[in-house]
Formats: sequence, C-alpha cells, structure tokens
Amino acid sequence: MSAPSASSTFQLTALARTTDPTAMLRRFLGLDAVVTGVNGLAYAAASGPLGRLLGVDGELLLTLGLGLVVYAAGVGVLAARTRPPVLGVRAVVEINAVWAVLSVVALAAWLSPSAAGAVWIPLQALVVAGFAAVQHGALRAGRANAAGAAGPAGPALRA
Repeated sequence: MSAPSASSTFQLTALARTTDPTAMLRRFLGLDAVVTGVNGLAYAAASGPLGRLLGVDGELLLTLGLGLVVYAAGVGVLAARTRPPVLGVRAVVEINAVWAVLSVVALAAWLSPSAAGAVWIPLQALVVAGFAAVQHGALRAGRANAAGAAGPAGPALRA
C-alpha cells in the first residue's frame, strides 16, 4: 500500500483540526460513534414513526437501531483508547464500507421506501462511506508516520 499523499494528509488534518495521526483517528472514530449511536437510538426509540416516514418496516428499523447502538459503543471504546488497535480500526473501516454498499444494494434490490426514504438511505450510506474513507486515511497516515519515525525496518505494528 502506498503512503498517503501530502494533499490527502492535509485534507485529513484540516477535517480533524490536528496534525497528530492518532488524535485524528480517534476524533474520526469518536464522531462515528456519536453519529451512529444517535442514529441507532432514533431507529430503536422511534422505529414506528420513522418506519412510516421512510417507508421501511418498523421492525427492521428497531433491529438495525439496536445493532447500531451496540456497534457505536464498540467504536466508542476504540476511540477512547490512547492508541486504537489497527485490527479494530480496520474492522470499523470494513464494516462501514460494507454498510454503505449494502444500503445502496438494499435500496435497489429489496426496499421500496417513500420519497424521504429514497433520499435518506443513500445519504446515510454516503456519510458512513465518508467515515470509512477518513478513518482509513487517518490509519494510513499514522502507519506512514510511525514507519518514517522507526527508520527503514519500520515499527512493530499492533494488531
């Protein structure tokens, strides 16, 4: 995998308001945890009304909401770690990417949402894909920074 470009690192730095890759990663994980948790709580607490608004089964929203709350708690635990483990962050990035893709697939193949749902589903997929992208970029920036600091042999990566 190639090192992140200077412009992509600058963009991440601007978004996270820090130049420290670990702080950057923790902020993106923390924001993901908060957004996902709020979304999950809304789905779980208001599954009926939101289901009617979005044209999606309320039971599906309740199940997704409960799952999102648990997932958000896990992401929050990673964000709270001084040095989030690479394996855990990779799992978050991959789960976010899969969620984004499956949201669009579900919209095309299984769901028949209302107009509001047809807007909300791809919008939330885009937000989740954005989280995956910035988390992946911050992880790469941190690994590139650690490799540069450790010299040619590179650091021992934690999994």
